[in-house]
Amino acid sequence: MGFSDQWGVTTTAFQYVRQSTNWNSPVTDVTSNDLRCNVGATTASTANVTAGSTVGFASDQAIFHPGVLNVYMSKAPSTATSYDGSGKWFKIYQISAVTNGGTSITWPTDNLATVTFKIPASTPNGQYLLRIEHIALHSASSSGGAQFYIACAQINLTGGGNGSPSPLVSIPGVYAATDPGILINIYWPIPTSYQQPGPTVWTG
Repeated sequence: MGFSDQWGVTTTAFQYVRQSTNWNSPVTDVTSNDLRCNVGATTASTANVTAGSTVGFASDQAIFHPGVLNVYMSKAPSTATSYDGSGKWFKIYQISAVTNGGTSITWPTDNLATVTFKIPASTPNGQYLLRIEHIALHSASSSGGAQFYIACAQINLTGGGNGSPSPLVSIPGVYAATDPGILINIYWPIPTSYQQPGPTVWTG
């Protein structure tokens, strides 16, 4: 997993992204601490990022499971390297499903290998974990069937402001296995609507 910096350059794999030990396997337990940055995620280098800039994540394999995507940030008490993600998180970006009342449901994340998004300009300066997740829903009709594919980058944010990110959530804690966007049969009957898991997006 590479980090796409504010100049549009994709860095070396796992230079700024914590490398997990489960390779391409998902997390399925929403109560596990592995939901923060994946299984066995080690520390990485910390990228310098300017608030208001566009950054992202680049994978060597495109998304092929139907599902949705969220991006969260959590401010480290000191350095991102020493932070385990046990503090509060806020959502800055999402890609949801597209429904039309029950005729069809489509997934804009399909075939994406790179996802980019803007860091809100008023985000306070400091070091953060920047977390991306794709929630695969192809087996989500039973509890524990949703699959969370997760990565965390470490960033040092400068040029920020005095914003107050909200809502603040804990990971784990933000999701329940029975949330309507997590426990769902996406095939039949075709959902008439879709409720994105997690809090609303903070735009700054």
